Amino acid sequence: MIFVTHDLPVNEPGEPVLSRANVWDGLVLKANNALPFVPSMTYCEVTDRISDTVFDRDIDFRGARFTERITMEEPHRVTFTRIAGPVLGTIANELEGPDEDLRLRFSFALVVTGVEGGSAQEQEYADSMTGDYLKAVAATLAAMRRIAAGEAVTA
Repeated sequence: MIFVTHDLPVNEPGEPVLSRANVWDGLVLKANNALPFVPSMTYCEVTDRISDTVFDRDIDFRGARFTERITMEEPHRVTFTRIAGPVLGTIANELEGPDEDLRLRFSFALVVTGVEGGSAQEQEYADSMTGDYLKAVAATLAAMRRIAAGEAVTA
């Protein structure tokens, strides 16, 4: 199993200041359509609305198709549980810290099917996923800043 967690500051000097509500709204947008937020994703479609806060979506990420169950826990966490595809597990985006030091944490606990746990191949996948997710979190925050500045964000 691969487990990684990182956090990034939400607000950077010289950038539009984002409130907790701004970031939450951005996470909701990302959950419904991640294409403007995740550079490595090429397809994202909600396929089943189970409730206002739980739904399934299909995505293409790094050339592979996945089905994810999204669970939104307002105002602090969105969990993406991979229920079908070549890599299963859970990815979480969480808002942490006080408003003056707001941070966005991403964590993932994933199992790559067909890859031996603890192997060099698993570590290589973990390293590449970490890089992709750091880019995705940075892109997510950049898109949220554009939204806060009144710009349109499209896929």
